[in-house]
Amino acid sequence: MQINITDAKIAVIGLGYVGLPLAAAFARKYPVIGFDIHQTRIDELRSGFDRTLELDNNQLIEVTVSSPTIVGLFCTNQLEEMKSCNVFVVTVPTPTDKNNRPDLTPLYKASETVGKVLKKGDVVVYESTVYPGVTEDECIPVLEKISGLKYNVDFYAGYSPERINPGDKEHTVTKILKVTSGSTPEIAEYVDQLYKSVITAGTHKASSIKVAEAAKVIENSQRDINIAFVNELSKIFNRMGIDTHEVLEAAGTKWNFLNFKPGLVGGHCIGVDPYYLAQKAQELGYHPEIILAGRRLNDDMGAYVAQEVIKLMIRKDIQIKNANVLVLGFTFKENCPDVRNTKVIDIISELKTYNTNITVFDPWAKPNEVMHEYGLETTNEIEVINRQTYDAIILAVSHNEFKRLDISKLKCNNCVIYDVKAFLDKDIVDSRL
Repeated sequence: MQINITDAKIAVIGLGYVGLPLAAAFARKYPVIGFDIHQTRIDELRSGFDRTLELDNNQLIEVTVSSPTIVGLFCTNQLEEMKSCNVFVVTVPTPTDKNNRPDLTPLYKASETVGKVLKKGDVVVYESTVYPGVTEDECIPVLEKISGLKYNVDFYAGYSPERINPGDKEHTVTKILKVTSGSTPEIAEYVDQLYKSVITAGTHKASSIKVAEAAKVIENSQRDINIAFVNELSKIFNRMGIDTHEVLEAAGTKWNFLNFKPGLVGGHCIGVDPYYLAQKAQELGYHPEIILAGRRLNDDMGAYVAQEVIKLMIRKDIQIKNANVLVLGFTFKENCPDVRNTKVIDIISELKTYNTNITVFDPWAKPNEVMHEYGLETTNEIEVINRQTYDAIILAVSHNEFKRLDISKLKCNNCVIYDVKAFLDKDIVDSRL
């Protein structure tokens, strides 16, 4: 295939936290079709509104065009609009099921969609996080079956793992170095040059698709294991009566100490990706002890926080049954509306077993989304939480808005304040993770 990125017409399949910023970046240089199956999402984007808040209204309006044939972003849920594209970038989520097994259903369906419009000479690039081998062993056969075309003869593939950090306005898609790969040396160069044309931070061309897949899945697995280590330290130091954050601050004075902090590990990456690597390892007959041990420890942290709060309440002679508990924050991370795989729900679920009355306040989370996903009532109206005082207050997510909260007006006289994020003034909290 001749390298000629100037002729690229790109379709991005899946316009979520990953797909939309990438589509907008490409749209500054190429005609881009943004495809999503949800009509509501398309209508919102066409009106200049991004519910994920990854792009503000001006950024979205600036790249949006009304025609699919010109440079810019044209959003649609109509399959035929993608027929003229020659590069397809798949950015759908890769979740796990209730048993923490990889669920490739979104990838299969996206591959079927692309297969219906795939032509000779086209390139399909996957960005979704997977275990090594998924692109070529799982997705390519679907493309071949639906399109009737032959891999690496009629069409080609690449893999460039996403590195989006939701809510991060500093490390945006074009400012993060991008790993690229392709199914042949020529396609690897094509994919690399295509991304390099919009990624100002540059690219790293991996030797194969499987190497690029493996690189992505270990990025988050490594972080998960390191956080599990400091979470375990937090449990140990708590029993010793030592402040974990003070220990980490002291240890951090050494030049090669890795700065990780204890906390809840949720979201769609760190809390999910290790299971993809573990699944593949087990298929090959190897039991990944460290990876799964880290996952188990991190998955238990929500319940641990709730139990620590209950212990503190008992020590203060606070009646547990019907106690009023305020949970500050519900999203999986700070200053972001994403509630997918949030581990705050684990704190709440454990507290409910003690028959406590729980109020959840989050200025970022959309109450209707939380209700739909978790069956939980939340509020982003500060007037609601000001109606009473609380026997326990748990800072679960460090949203900037919480800096302006007057905690003294929310707590009762004998109140437990627990800080999961070491975000509040240390002098006002009873304990922190």
